[in-house]
Amino acid sequence: MDREELSNRLYDRMAGELAAFRESLLKMSPAEILNHTYEYTVREDILILMDSMELKTAQIVALLESPCPLADVFKEFRNMETGYMDVLRECMENRANEVLQARREASRAVPLYQHDSRYAREHNELDVFRASYRANIACKEAIEAAIREGFDGMRLAPDAAKDVLAEFGPERVACVLAATLRDMEYDERFSRDNVAWAKTVPMYDDQDRRLNYCVRSHPAKLDDFIAVARKEIAQMVEKESQRRPSIRDRLAAKPVQGGKPSEKAAHSGRDGR
Repeated sequence: MDREELSNRLYDRMAGELAAFRESLLKMSPAEILNHTYEYTVREDILILMDSMELKTAQIVALLESPCPLADVFKEFRNMETGYMDVLRECMENRANEVLQARREASRAVPLYQHDSRYAREHNELDVFRASYRANIACKEAIEAAIREGFDGMRLAPDAAKDVLAEFGPERVACVLAATLRDMEYDERFSRDNVAWAKTVPMYDDQDRRLNYCVRSHPAKLDDFIAVARKEIAQMVEKESQRRPSIRDRLAAKPVQGGKPSEKAAHSGRDGR
């Protein structure tokens, strides 16, 4: 018997096993069927793979020696399931990162509205104002989550503010943190340096509205977060300024209207004769 005939024989035996397994499942209660759904799916995938892969003749003969080769392959797979779980873990992390990236892009697309509600109403910009206000609240919640996750019981992680800044941008993060400090500047657990910094950040909402996006984390932890965030913001501003061309460079790159100065002077000299 050649390799192809042996392969067909092995496939038929495995297909018969799958059919028998399916019939046994159909006799079970719905709850019992659910318990075996994963096993049935894997067995089905094994059969699909068997139809497409090319085993060596000796391998086929070895599998045919078993009265239930499909079940044997499934047991082997189950013993190696850690690899499958690693794949699932990677898929989960990738999907979560995609969602986070999309959310960051959406959040950064909402500009910080730099006027109060009255101005927005008078200029028919309430939709923009409300979108910015909702983003402020989301930023506040993200800061609270970052503090919870970044605090190890003793200190805050040095990169605790990184993801929040990436998602909401330095301007909005500074606004939310400054609004919080202005509301709680009486609390001596905040450093005077942070409190002084907060007074330099422009505020656009009235105090009652700002209360809705004030961070309510523990003041000592929040003070550490503000210090970390301020450092990150300063670095971001510095990088941005380095990317911008200087005034001298912009003037040098700007074309001179009417030709080069030397050419104009030359023409002027000839005309004056």
